Amino acid sequence: MEKLSALLENTAETIEDADAALVEKVAPSDKAAVQALSLIGEIGDQPPMRALCASIIIFGLIRRDAKLTLAGVRMLTAHTIATKAKNVLKKRVDRVRPDAREGEDDHRVKAGVSASHDETSFPSGHSAGALAVGAAFGRAFPEHKAVAVGSATAIALLQVPRRSHYLSDVIVGSAIGLVCEGVVDRLIRGFGLSGRRRRA
Repeated sequence: MEKLSALLENTAETIEDADAALVEKVAPSDKAAVQALSLIGEIGDQPPMRALCASIIIFGLIRRDAKLTLAGVRMLTAHTIATKAKNVLKKRVDRVRPDAREGEDDHRVKAGVSASHDETSFPSGHSAGALAVGAAFGRAFPEHKAVAVGSATAIALLQVPRRSHYLSDVIVGSAIGLVCEGVVDRLIRGFGLSGRRRRA
C-alpha cells in the first residue's frame, strides 16, 4: 500500500511539474498577445456562456423553433450542473494559478478551502462550462458538433497560454463539462424530450 501511495504521489508531482513547464513554454511574453488571449479566453467565463444559452432559448422562442429552444435549455442546464460540480472541487482543492505563482511549489495541488481567486486554479471552470455548452449544442445539432465542441476545446486550451490554468486543470474541467452534459442528456431522454423516436 505504501508503494502504491508513493507511486501515485510521484506521478502527481511529475504531472504538476510538467504543467508548470508547459505554461512557461507556451505563454507569450508580448503584452498585446496576452491581452488578446485573455479576451478570447474570457468567452468561457460564466456570464458570456449563460448569455449565449439564454440567447439561443430566446431566439428559439421567437422563431417558435422547439428544437432550438430545447437546445438552449439543454446548454443552460449542462452549464449550470457543470458549474456546480467544478465548484465542489474548487472548495476542496487549493492550487495557485500560473499568473500568481511566487514559490517553487505553488503549482502543487493540495487539499484546502481557500476562496481566493489566485488559489483556485483546479479545476478550470472556463473549460467545464465551455465543454458542457459546446457538447450540449452538438448533441442537439449533430451536423454542427465538430464546430461546437472544437470551439469549446479551443476556449479551454487557451486557458494555459493566458496563464489562468495548468493543462491538468483544463483536462479535469473539460471532463467535468462532458460528464455533466451526458447526465443532462440522460435526463432529457428520460423525460422523453429529446425529440428522437425510441426504438420498439
